[in-house]
Amino acid sequence: MQAQLTQKQEVAQPAAGLDLDAYLQRIGYTGDRQPTLATLQLLQRLHAETIAFESFNPLLRIPVLLDIDSLQQKMVYGGRGGYCFEHNLLLSHVLKTLGYRVRGLAARVLWNVPEGTVKAISHKLLQVEAEGESFLVDVGFGGLTPTGPLQLVLNAVQTTPHEDFRLIESGGEWVLQAHVQHAWRPLYRFTLREHLQPDYEMFSWYLCTHPASFFLTSLSVARPFPGGRFGLRNTVLTTHWLGRESEQCELTSVADIRRVLRENFRLTLPDHPDLDATLQGLIDAAAESR
Repeated sequence: MQAQLTQKQEVAQPAAGLDLDAYLQRIGYTGDRQPTLATLQLLQRLHAETIAFESFNPLLRIPVLLDIDSLQQKMVYGGRGGYCFEHNLLLSHVLKTLGYRVRGLAARVLWNVPEGTVKAISHKLLQVEAEGESFLVDVGFGGLTPTGPLQLVLNAVQTTPHEDFRLIESGGEWVLQAHVQHAWRPLYRFTLREHLQPDYEMFSWYLCTHPASFFLTSLSVARPFPGGRFGLRNTVLTTHWLGRESEQCELTSVADIRRVLRENFRLTLPDHPDLDATLQGLIDAAAESR
């Protein structure tokens, strides 16, 4: 399986509207700006630990816009997060501006999907070249977002600041696995076929409009931190600690959810008239299910 970028495969120029200084300030990056592996490693970790995965726009029926101006206004200037298309598109603009060669890829999610089930393509990831090697870079997979680039090689256990990962081959495709609770679990499968902006626009629109889309009915928020990960699924806050048992608690008021989103996930919440009612709806649904 060939993972190396070639000159013919190099893609679009960096977005003219990117405010690189503002992005780097947002994630707290003050280091070297040369397109090295060390720079890539630090950018990926800081991005993931600073800009949360969150799905408020689909839940509140706010359009998810993928142009660079909208991405920056929301995630850089506005203190918000986003989901995979937003995170990885923003990072791809940054990396291209810094001089990396980047291609957009797409994946079918396998995480928590029954074996044998075929899901639609619904996840964006990046192939990035640094120091003559190709890496998988992904800052938008929610609760198990890799916090370091993964070399595109098969069957090698790769350490990140959080979990170990590996890439295996299955049916001619790459499969990303994470080592979680003493077992290798698949996250998604993908090929190295390049995908472009119109593809991601279509995938994102599907997730924001299809009646069966998880994002229309559920809230998902995640952010790694040194030593663990925070995850919020509707009203359940989970703290995953590296090397010890996870902790869970149920949030039973809108004020509690707002506080956790602000303190644990470092989010500025959308200024939307239906926000509190939507959060209360999640609380009511959780109470009814108990």
